[in-house]
Amino acid sequence: MAYCKNCGKQIEDGVQFCSNCGADQRAAAQQNVNYPAVVDNGGFGWGLLGFCIPIVGLILFLVWRDTKPRTSKAAGKGALISVIIGVVFYVLTAALGLMGALL
Repeated sequence: MAYCKNCGKQIEDGVQFCSNCGADQRAAAQQNVNYPAVVDNGGFGWGLLGFCIPIVGLILFLVWRDTKPRTSKAAGKGALISVIIGVVFYVLTAALGLMGALL
């Protein structure tokens, strides 16, 4: 797979125009413009960050969802799991408090 010389999005090899920005890849190839490849390997660390600080995980998910989908998904999953666990603990605490008040 190749990358667009204008926006850096991944494109098919031999494509003449980028499907994202419409840049002519033939003209860009003649100018020798090189962009580093975007590293998108997901990663446990981003999920852990999203879990520990859910608002950061949500922000990273929203910012990276188009450019780094795997990393975005990891951060978003961590944030979502953290919020779900927090809600479950809140409901259990409220239920135990009500049971204690009734006894």
